[in-house]
Amino acid sequence: MAETIDYIHLAPREGSVYQQYFVKGRSLRAETLFRATVGPEPMTPDEVAQDYGVPVEAVREAIHYCLRNAALLQREREEDWAESESRGLAAAPPLASGARVEP
Repeated sequence: MAETIDYIHLAPREGSVYQQYFVKGRSLRAETLFRATVGPEPMTPDEVAQDYGVPVEAVREAIHYCLRNAALLQREREEDWAESESRGLAAAPPLASGARVEP
């Protein structure tokens, strides 16, 4: 049985096409907060919280959530890219790191 975690600051967003969690009461995906903490110029959770106007605990929950749901997040990024590509809007597929592969 899959582990169920009750987050204080994160939840699925009603009416969203995404399964991934959002910050409660905001149109802000947990993945957005997480991605700000990784990559070539990562910010600290405190910096991300300040930049996005959320509690630092929400950033920590987002990191926890995203690390445990990487496959879901990757699948949704790929679906978004495929949708954009089918509309002629995508330049290159996204990687988990946020980098892009040039064709």
